[in-house]
Amino acid sequence: MGIRVGVSACLLGRRVRYDGQHKRDAFVVDELGPYVEWVPVCPELEVGMGVPREPVRLVGARGAERVRMLGRTSGEDWTVRMERFANARAKALEDEELAGFVLKSKSPSCGMARVKVYDDAAPDRTPAPAGIGLFAAALMRRFPNLPVEEEGRLCDARLRASFIERLFAYARLQGLWRGRWTLASLIQFHTVHKMALLAHSTDGYRALGRLVGEGKTLPRAELRARYEAAFMKTLARPTTPGRHANVLMHLLGHLSDHLDPGDRQELLAAIDGHRTGRLPLVVPQTLLAHHARRLGTRYLLEQTYLHPDPAEVQLRNRV
Repeated sequence: MGIRVGVSACLLGRRVRYDGQHKRDAFVVDELGPYVEWVPVCPELEVGMGVPREPVRLVGARGAERVRMLGRTSGEDWTVRMERFANARAKALEDEELAGFVLKSKSPSCGMARVKVYDDAAPDRTPAPAGIGLFAAALMRRFPNLPVEEEGRLCDARLRASFIERLFAYARLQGLWRGRWTLASLIQFHTVHKMALLAHSTDGYRALGRLVGEGKTLPRAELRARYEAAFMKTLARPTTPGRHANVLMHLLGHLSDHLDPGDRQELLAAIDGHRTGRLPLVVPQTLLAHHARRLGTRYLLEQTYLHPDPAEVQLRNRV
């Protein structure tokens, strides 16, 4: 069984949209689908709008903190019903042990950003792409650390790679919390994610290290909450070829004394090839992992940066 991921049901090909159609997404279904167990949600259907139905839109004065969800033609106000449903559905999802969520972009219920908000009082009545779907907003409030993306943004290779990495990292972290975790097991978790964290932020990694160092003085609940928030925040920071190259050189340092000149030069060339954009990251990572296995370098063999989940490898190599 794969990790559990929430999804807007229309992206799976389910005919739940207002016009009785779907928005099947090839990446979601064909590439990500084989590695996850989907938990589908359609807020508009589940709140009682039916299929087919009158489409809804977000309406509000520009700059207003709260928007309304209204029927496009009738003006029927669904705001309170959708907000109540969204909060209750998000709370119920706590029992699903989700590792992430893929939302339908631009939807007044599921869009996570840049949803059109109509201001009928504006002279030109042009919608502003500044809203958040009502269910998406409730979901992200309830799960502030959960990896959440829209299918549209997953067309971008860098955003897709980031989401996949965070998806599997969050699943590993939740697996730690579900067990009888101790400070020692948290330290081990932090250690095996060191290189992955450094590829995103040196400062973030160091801050997490200080937090773990203070672990004995903190209540367990506080330590867990603070570590999870900082861990996922660090992984959400963008990586760069330069950062990856620095991490790869650090890993090479653990092997250099045991490599012959030819192998070392091959690794240096592969790292430089990624730094300059000529080679994908998987090339130097695979070479380093090969030599770590050959030499039995335990520290490197345990690093998730070189040895992530097999499903994560398959998905990230498609990027």
